[in-house]
Amino acid sequence: MLIDIIRSMRPRQWPKNAFVFVALLFDRKLFDLNSLLPVLGTFVLLCLMSGAVYLMNDLADIESDRQHPTKRNRPLPSGRLNPRVAAAAAVLLAAFSLAAGYALSWKLAVILLIYLLSQIAYTFRLKHVVLVDVLTIAAGFVLRIAAGVIVIEVQRFSPWLYIFGGFLALFMALGKRRNELVLLGGDAANHRAILDDYSIDLIDRLLGIVTTSAVVSYSLYTFLSEGLPQNHAMMLSIPFVLYGIFRYLYLIHIRNEGGAPEEILLRDRPFQINLLFYGLTVFVALYWLS
Repeated sequence: MLIDIIRSMRPRQWPKNAFVFVALLFDRKLFDLNSLLPVLGTFVLLCLMSGAVYLMNDLADIESDRQHPTKRNRPLPSGRLNPRVAAAAAVLLAAFSLAAGYALSWKLAVILLIYLLSQIAYTFRLKHVVLVDVLTIAAGFVLRIAAGVIVIEVQRFSPWLYIFGGFLALFMALGKRRNELVLLGGDAANHRAILDDYSIDLIDRLLGIVTTSAVVSYSLYTFLSEGLPQNHAMMLSIPFVLYGIFRYLYLIHIRNEGGAPEEILLRDRPFQINLLFYGLTVFVALYWLS
């Protein structure tokens, strides 16, 4: 039962919570122990809270998930995990995350509460409202960035990173919707009613807008942000952002992937190599050439 609860918390999706480290990295405090420890603690609390949300989401979608070719094998839809046990675990995880977050900072507790309430609204209402559903998902990633900001004393963090992070999250959310349309075909609306309001053509148009916005916002960050080195070395990281987005689009359109962004991060070797070089470029620009 414990293993099924952990599986339902979807640990493979916890890398999404790494957005909490954005402020730590770009504020040049990666090696500041007094900043690193609170952010690590916040990452753990976000994993617990997102785990509670995933349990809640599976409880709400248990019937539709049974019609999905892969989701029907999850512990709740398959019947391996008792819904009452899952509900109790979700409540306990959310309560512990809020209490521990308050111990770190009352502002963090507020962020966690907003995240929880927005996800409850998403589960029971907003995921059925076209366009608002993907915007809510993107907002969750912006909240993750904000959680990392408020637990440390930022000095060089730029609001441009909120904008870029939001567009990047929206890019992934739209890619997931496209993958669901392709994977489920004519049965898409039976699994998720909102998919009846989307089309592949619409999502491709939206992806074009979001992709452009993400690239422009990141580029503007690299040469307009006041907290960056005066030598504009951060502009060297733009090609890696471009390649990462292009690679993701290739996987979405050619390989029909994108339904699980965390799987791309864990399995796609070119994407991993590009991410590594991006991290090295940012590190050199911020911590060595500054």
